[in-house]
Amino acid sequence: MAVFSRGFGARRRDTDPHLPPGQYLTEDFPVLSAGPTPRIDTDEWSFSIRNEHGEVVSWDWAQLMDMSIEDVSTDIHCVTRWSKLGTSWRGVSIDTLMAQVETDAQFAMAHSYGGYTTNIPFEDLLDGKAWVAFEFDGEPLDPEHGGPARLLVPHLYFWKSAKWVNGLVLMDEDAPGFWEQNGYNMHGDPWTEERYW
Repeated sequence: MAVFSRGFGARRRDTDPHLPPGQYLTEDFPVLSAGPTPRIDTDEWSFSIRNEHGEVVSWDWAQLMDMSIEDVSTDIHCVTRWSKLGTSWRGVSIDTLMAQVETDAQFAMAHSYGGYTTNIPFEDLLDGKAWVAFEFDGEPLDPEHGGPARLLVPHLYFWKSAKWVNGLVLMDEDAPGFWEQNGYNMHGDPWTEERYW
């Protein structure tokens, strides 16, 4: 006789209020990517922020490591419906990086090695909401999860936390990134299920 389960043995929102609507809990860390995994050595890595006037501020890996580093414990939520609670990260906050950038921009486009892009309202990157993260669970971030560094914007669906991030371009007006051009929501709040158009 066949045995059917609800899938993955997962807890769902009806048993855990920390799960946004439509999400299930996983203990794994699924790997989802739009393309092949880039392999970037830290001695080749750089991150830049270009403001709306074209002015660029850049950091290499050593400069990033010399900045104020924060420990972050947070839940993460993927648009494909898995959530992982209480994850541990280390990184440099976007607030710290933005202290060196002048801007009145309202939006940002995150860019990654490999060509991936995703748009984020600027207010969702500031005030302790986002980091350039380089460690997960006390270990250097694996390339499959975006290492050596990824954007971490945990209050939005995880496609906004761009893997292999190498910069932000600040913009006066919003514009769609890779997945947003292919049907994903422009914002991506998991608590209001901003999944798709």
